[in-house]
Amino acid sequence: MHNGNGRHEAVIIGGVRTPFGKRGGQLSGWHPVEMLSFTLKGLLERTGVDPTAVDDVIGGCVGQVGEQALNVTRMAWLDAGLPESTPGTTVDRQCGSGLQALQFAAQGVMAGGYDLVVACGVENMSRVPLGSNVISPDKTPMTPGIRDRYQVEHFNQAIGAEMIARQWGLSKTALDEFSARSHHLAAEATAAGKLRQEILPVPVEGTTIDTDQGIRPDTSMEKLATLKPAFEGLELLTAGNSSQISDGASALLVASREKAEELGLKPRARFVQFSQVGSDPVMMLTGPIPATRKVLQRAGLSTDDIDVFEVNEAFAPVCLAWQEEIGVETDRLNVNGGAIALGHPLGASGARLILTAMNELERREGRYALAAICEGGGMANAAIIERL
Repeated sequence: MHNGNGRHEAVIIGGVRTPFGKRGGQLSGWHPVEMLSFTLKGLLERTGVDPTAVDDVIGGCVGQVGEQALNVTRMAWLDAGLPESTPGTTVDRQCGSGLQALQFAAQGVMAGGYDLVVACGVENMSRVPLGSNVISPDKTPMTPGIRDRYQVEHFNQAIGAEMIARQWGLSKTALDEFSARSHHLAAEATAAGKLRQEILPVPVEGTTIDTDQGIRPDTSMEKLATLKPAFEGLELLTAGNSSQISDGASALLVASREKAEELGLKPRARFVQFSQVGSDPVMMLTGPIPATRKVLQRAGLSTDDIDVFEVNEAFAPVCLAWQEEIGVETDRLNVNGGAIALGHPLGASGARLILTAMNELERREGRYALAAICEGGGMANAAIIERL
């Protein structure tokens, strides 16, 4: 079955993720290859697919060094005991790597290059710390040409987030309120069992972990107000209104509609459109705004058509500036909390946005969901899915 413009339809059969662990927490002892391996096995068990039928495995990971080096996606597939005949590759679109992996998977299906493909992502930030893949003598890929062009020594995401807060006139109170909301919504969603559907319970040291470890149900404006700025020179950005350093993995199975029908698999959603944009790398994190506009325009949809928005909570100002520019009310945005509460294991987050959005669409019996994520170096990805 082809849709109107002569391409194959790419559908999502299912998806899973680990709970997201806190830095130094209960998942920090888990080798990232084994973390992703566990997730891949869980995905194949839940979907009931023969792994020999999988054409490719595309994974997202930012810190591709040490335990996450040498193509962590391929290593995880082999660790899972899965067929050598299925290859794997690992992409780096910074924080959007997991969503880019999904886009490459879906685009491969649409082009007729894949029938069945796994898109996934992993990051154990406790074991492979942020920035550990920057190993040049002065600890930066910044060349004289880039420094001269942008008149900065480094691109810094926290400084970018502070710049966004100032440009959009966002107070620290507004940032903290958004963060408290994220924790409270995540706590409510967890208590109501809304996230159970997407989380693979993980056995750790004689117990089972089946909830995200970074959620603080007792977060209050008073507690957030006591936190000091996260970095020198900042005034508004604290650890409380920023995403967490996390450990986790996620994976989804993407198929052509023909292959799904042939194998008797029930598609849950289809990919409607994608976008990817570049933006100012100094402010860095405004990309979700043009990425959202672009994907809506490409899909011929408006914000009114979208039932669920998932915009990655890298920092509170990213979402608040996006909300002001795009004009979406709060009851459709990150309704089960976001990265500020759930966590942000870099390579896994983009795929998590689509997984969470798909599950929420089903609960609401909505039609369309849109996910967008900002990325290091001034970029963003966005995607729209439709519930089937």
